[in-house]
Amino acid sequence: MAEPIRVLVTGAAGQIAYSLLYSIAKGDVFGKDQPLVLLLLDITPMLPVLEGVVMELQDCALPLLREVIPTDKVDVAFKDLDAAILVGSMPRREGMERKDLLKANVAIFKSQGEALDKYAKKTVKVLVVGNPANTNCLIAAKSAPSIPKENFSCLTRLDHNRACFQVALRCGISANSVKNMIIWGNHSSTQYPDIHHCKVNVQGKDVTAFDAVKDDAWLKGEFISTVQQRGAAVIKARKLSSAMSAAKAICDHMRDIWTGTTEGEFFSMGVYSTGNPYGVPEDLIYSFPVSIKDKTWKIVDGLAINDFSRAKMDATAAELVEERDTAVSFLGV
Repeated sequence: MAEPIRVLVTGAAGQIAYSLLYSIAKGDVFGKDQPLVLLLLDITPMLPVLEGVVMELQDCALPLLREVIPTDKVDVAFKDLDAAILVGSMPRREGMERKDLLKANVAIFKSQGEALDKYAKKTVKVLVVGNPANTNCLIAAKSAPSIPKENFSCLTRLDHNRACFQVALRCGISANSVKNMIIWGNHSSTQYPDIHHCKVNVQGKDVTAFDAVKDDAWLKGEFISTVQQRGAAVIKARKLSSAMSAAKAICDHMRDIWTGTTEGEFFSMGVYSTGNPYGVPEDLIYSFPVSIKDKTWKIVDGLAINDFSRAKMDATAAELVEERDTAVSFLGV
């Protein structure tokens, strides 16, 4: 059997982690024959809760799970990591300005980036989930200069999955019949779910989303706003943010990094924008369509972008530039 890999989950006492840890530990993400050591990081007041999570993981009696290490110390949590899933972040509180939220998260992700730089393997794959995910990811990457920027990504797979299901629901088919959806930009309400390159398998035949749905007004209107506002809709209904669906998306994202994507298929992932072929400003973490091979992502090139798409891609880029500039101004503070 393979040597165990070391996988960190931060915010490990929280609700996303509670939905996530079992799937990782039983082999859904890194492989059915890949043993692992789980490192669980949270803030000191959450350690008693974390002990309960550890007990439950032990009680699952999972053959791949070699060790579970709960901690509030970064030197323990980040040591020799193969993968880091950064879920913990400062949530937005009532009356909190976006700028204040950014400032609090810059401090968190700067220190976690520095810890990655100091303690983790240089080959570590880092997924940032805690919001604002794109900018938090950029700050972590900037704070870990010895780790390649390409090793950092942020989660837009939840938006991608939401978009796929909306199209599937509209067509009365299963979600896996919808391929090559794209989420461009920020994991925020400015994101652009783009169906122009999407393939929908209807009765064994691949057709465009426009041909499958047969309602252009819905695809260019309500579909986009439903996906953009879905997170807020879940909070309104549940009084809590998405957890089960976020955990599933994290598993999808990390599994694709670890095992690669199928030839001819691509998925959405927030990655480093410098050198991209779509005219997106440099030095951002921006969601693009990517394919993955040998644990290395590549932005899918050569997709035609019409004026409708260009305007939406530019709008979400503008928000990310503003976020980045505000966040970077706090880095020296």
